[in-house]
Amino acid sequence: MPPETVEVRRSSRRRRTVSAYRDGDKTIVLLPAWLSGEDADEWVSRMLDRLAAKESRRRPTDEGLLERARELSAKFLDGRAVPASVRWVDNQQHRWGSCTPDNATIRISTRLKGLPEWVINYVIIHELVHLLVPSHGPEFWALVEQYPKAERARGFLEGFSAAAHTAPEEC
Repeated sequence: MPPETVEVRRSSRRRRTVSAYRDGDKTIVLLPAWLSGEDADEWVSRMLDRLAAKESRRRPTDEGLLERARELSAKFLDGRAVPASVRWVDNQQHRWGSCTPDNATIRISTRLKGLPEWVINYVIIHELVHLLVPSHGPEFWALVEQYPKAERARGFLEGFSAAAHTAPEEC
């Protein structure tokens, strides 16, 4: 992996705060102009660590998804839904997630990465319920509704789709 490009911007108007953000392949670190070189280096390092930690929380791994699915199944479905695998996929442009009950695999669209955890949890719950009930009948929705934020998450996803000017999507 190539070394990270970091641009340090100093400002005389910035008095006490330090901040950082990603701009494409570059990281911008904003510092007060009065910080010494050694202090500035320390702050740059600290801010790069913070950004990396934040990004890792927002981009869970496939293993993290599987663990999360197991926890959600235990909490909301009495552990009855047991996925063999749960993984991120790039090829779902019209669904948030999908499930193959025959082999207990769940796929979650990478378009969800970075969305609130409770929204991703809803999509995982939706797919977990498909391991128990393949159709979208009353029994299916009764199980999905055991997740307390199900209705709120559905509204969030509908709004997200509307803001992106796409048709409402399904799990």
